[in-house]
Parts: sequence; C-alpha cells; structure tokens
Amino acid sequence: MVSHKPVIFVVEPFGGSIRWHNPSLPLIYWDDYAVTRGDGIFESILIRDGHAANLERHAQRFCTSAAALGLPEPILDSWINATQAAIEEFGEGEGKCTWTYSRGRASTGIPTAWVSIQPISDVVLAQREEGVRVMLSERGWSFPSELPAKTLNYAATMATLRLARERGFDDVIFTDPDDGHVLEGATSTVVTVKGAKLRTPYDDTILPGTTQAALFAHAESQGYRCKQKVIDVDYLLAADSVWLVSSTRVAARVRRLGEDKLKAPDNENEIRSLIDAAMTRG
Repeated sequence: MVSHKPVIFVVEPFGGSIRWHNPSLPLIYWDDYAVTRGDGIFESILIRDGHAANLERHAQRFCTSAAALGLPEPILDSWINATQAAIEEFGEGEGKCTWTYSRGRASTGIPTAWVSIQPISDVVLAQREEGVRVMLSERGWSFPSELPAKTLNYAATMATLRLARERGFDDVIFTDPDDGHVLEGATSTVVTVKGAKLRTPYDDTILPGTTQAALFAHAESQGYRCKQKVIDVDYLLAADSVWLVSSTRVAARVRRLGEDKLKAPDNENEIRSLIDAAMTRG
C-alpha cells in the first residue's frame, strides 16, 4: 500500500551510513542555510512502479548543481542507496522523490542532506489529465549561464505562481523582458508539437530539463524531429499543442495561454503516450 506519510532518509554528505528519519520530528536546525538563505540544491525525481525514473540524468544535474554552488561533490552511491531504501518503504504507487542538499548549519559548516518520497498530489494528477491554464509573465531575474543550478532559493518564482493562481491560472510561462522570447515554465520545461516536430525554447539562462531530454531522446527514436529553438509567443499559439513537462507532473497540456484557448490536438493521446514511454525508458 502507498504510505500516507512522507518517507525520509538522511544522507551523510561525506559518506557513511544512511538512516531513516521520523517525518513527524524536526530534521534541520534554526541556523541551517536552507532556512536562512535558501542556500542549497534539490532534485525532484518521479517514482513509478518501484523505479526512480530518469535517474542518471537527475544524478548528473544534481552533481552539476552542487559544483556550481561550491558544495562538496555528492557521493552518488549514498544518494541512490537512500533512494532505494525510501522506495522500498514507500511501497506501491507513484511518488515524488526529492534529493535536498543544504550548505548546512552556520555554526558547523557541515552540509545537511536528505532524500524524501511523498505521494503525488491530487492537484498534479488532475493537471496531467485536464491540462493547465497558463499565465505569461516576464522573468525579471536570471542566473548567469555558468551557474546552471537548481537551487533552493526560488522565492520569486513561487511568488509569481501565487499571483498566477490569484488571477485564475494554474501555472506560468516566463518570457524574456528584452525580446519577448519564451523561456520556461515556473517548474517545468516548455515543449511544442507541430506535426512530427518537437521544439523546446533555447536560451542560455534556461536550466536543462531532464524530462525534456528523455522525451527528445525517445521521440527521435520514434521518428520525430526534435531540437531547441528560439521561440516567441506567436510560435506557441501556432503549434498543434503546447506542453509543460517536468519530473513528477510528467506532462500537462496547456489548454489556455493568457487569454487564448488552445484546442486539444487530434494526437493528444499519442503525445501523452510518447512522454510516458520516455519516462518509463528513463
């Protein structure tokens, strides 16, 4: 049966044992940089059928993020072992696994690290099936291209998401304030479908998407033509369909973009199956 409580395993950042942690008890201290500065990284991984999907790509991005922030190199065997132990305790069903790696306590300088798994939320499950209403918003911040890190500090992104929900939207697609080019979703990668062509926005400030990479690799093996491309909003509106893809939501079709309604394409089920198959292969 699926656990109704999160499953947590603490990871020793410099090696050693992993240990189960009671989710009803505190885990981090008041002076942990994850709390005081949002200083750390995280990686979200889909758990499906007792398997961590797309794990190699996630692990590679996790290490890249750690290097970008100057954190000690993750000992991947420890993270993978903790993940497997958490999967075994979590049981059947889909789950959201998160690797969290904080710079740690100011008083000790020792990083804090843990793996958690929790059930996929009903909201996410509904968005997979029903699609999402998306607000367009200029992104007023950017990370330099040499810092491709998925950090804990994304308060501005969450504030924009809250604003979108207050206005009747489910999600956000960010655009470049200088040229209007499409960038990425708040917590996802944008993918367009037009005939046999799959496209995703190109910009050196976009964090590479693991789900998008897995999708493109699989889709090319099935005869689709895939590439990154500079995209504007008109390109989205002209596509057969627009999708937000990410690790745990997997894929949500954009059914409204700003004030424009986007009709479901004839091949919606085919595209969904394509994305699901890409995650299964990963």
